[in-house]
Amino acid sequence: MFLRTFKYLWPERYRAEPEQADPYDTDPPPAGPGRVGVMLVNLGTPDAPTPPAIRRYLKEFLSDPRVVEIPRYLWMPILHGLVLTARPRRAAPRYAGVWMAEGSPLMVWSQRQADAVRRLLGERGVQAEVELAMRYGRPGLAEVIDRLRERGCDHILAVPLYPQYSASTTATVVDEIGRCAARLRDQPALRFVKRFHARRGYIDALAGRVESFWQAQGRGRKLVMSFHGVPRYSIELGDPYYRDCLETARLLRERLGLAPDAVEVTFQSRFGSARWLEPYTEPTLRELAHQGVDEVDVICPGFVADCLETLEEIDQECRAAFLAAGGRRFRYIPALNDDPAWVSDLAALVQEQLQGWPSTRA
Repeated sequence: MFLRTFKYLWPERYRAEPEQADPYDTDPPPAGPGRVGVMLVNLGTPDAPTPPAIRRYLKEFLSDPRVVEIPRYLWMPILHGLVLTARPRRAAPRYAGVWMAEGSPLMVWSQRQADAVRRLLGERGVQAEVELAMRYGRPGLAEVIDRLRERGCDHILAVPLYPQYSASTTATVVDEIGRCAARLRDQPALRFVKRFHARRGYIDALAGRVESFWQAQGRGRKLVMSFHGVPRYSIELGDPYYRDCLETARLLRERLGLAPDAVEVTFQSRFGSARWLEPYTEPTLRELAHQGVDEVDVICPGFVADCLETLEEIDQECRAAFLAAGGRRFRYIPALNDDPAWVSDLAALVQEQLQGWPSTRA
């Protein structure tokens, strides 16, 4: 009785028909090694500097439980009732103020990095499909994974463009790629770059950026290294981000030959009322001005591409705060963007991570 009932519950396409010939090849050809895909993954950006586009982006970004670690039943009413109502309208002029002719700065610089890595890998004899993906917004991770699989990529390396590891950045990329892979029957082999905060090529590229800037513009009395902030409870729960930031700052300071008191390490982009990593960037700059430090240079080592947080928050808001507090000269040192030393080392990092995969031409 059970077997007769089960027959009618089982979908028709799975029922065996004994009278039919076996549809499966009993001597299939070798599968072959497949192609290799590389995804450079950055945070994401609105499609346009308009309230509707910003609202769509923020809804996806701030709905991620890795980003906002507040219980869903408390956070979602706040997000939809307050944040997504007012914040897009306030943010639109800020985005418009830094928007480039080609689009969002983050998208423009990240795409140039991907194009440069693709070209350099080809010149070095590495055969790989290189694509840019965004964790939030477009092109999304699922879209890029599908695109690579359509090209025959059976091996995919994901490189989150976050030098310092955090659960709210790198880990959420890994989470989302895992969710994308979970819907696939024939999953590609996957690899991830966890961090590169202490990598010599990355530190050298940062140092070169600072030294070139000083050579052209002169040197201020203090170098402020501003990293993106995270809530302190993230660190207390075991996130290594703070340690990574301090190690990057120390290595960069030593590479530049600076004394400890010539550098200030700060944290920016605080959101909400919780206590975040300190010292905060803008209050530190005001305090430096009050102390008579009238010239500062600011670099954001955690951002490999300029974006709203560097161009507007640092180069506009923090500049205004420093000058209003009595500072005389504020210089923002641009992010690595498409700096040749940086993209060369990024290509080298990718090449190292592809070892053992079928990516090198014979």
